[in-house]
Amino acid sequence: MISPDLVKKIQEILQASRRIAVVGLSPREERPSNRVARYLLGAGYTVVPVNPGHDELLGQPCYPDLRSVPGEIDIVNIFRRSDQVPSIVASAVDRGVKVIWMQEGIVNLEAAVLAEKHGITVIMDRCIKVDHQNVFSEFKMR
Repeated sequence: MISPDLVKKIQEILQASRRIAVVGLSPREERPSNRVARYLLGAGYTVVPVNPGHDELLGQPCYPDLRSVPGEIDIVNIFRRSDQVPSIVASAVDRGVKVIWMQEGIVNLEAAVLAEKHGITVIMDRCIKVDHQNVFSEFKMR
């Protein structure tokens, strides 16, 4: 069961954020990262693909890493193995990102501590799409 405090925190994050970097976005439609990114685009967010193997994904310019992304990033949504998270978080710290969101199944306490030490909010082991659907019920049927 999710605590009311976490629900409120997630709602505030999703309302305040507009630009989401999706690290590990796959070009394959059946992959969770692709489904989540398409959902976020449909919900009105700007999605910034981060995947070193591609120049464009979902009609958006794709960047090899967070350091290459121009402009501000509100949320870094991570679809990489847990052992790869610390270097992603280190880049997010350098970028001044506000929120690190580790997708369902991704947990790295060391990276979470690093992020929080630098004032970054961490959501871990949760799906941003599912949480958005639960917070904003008008998107549940998509």
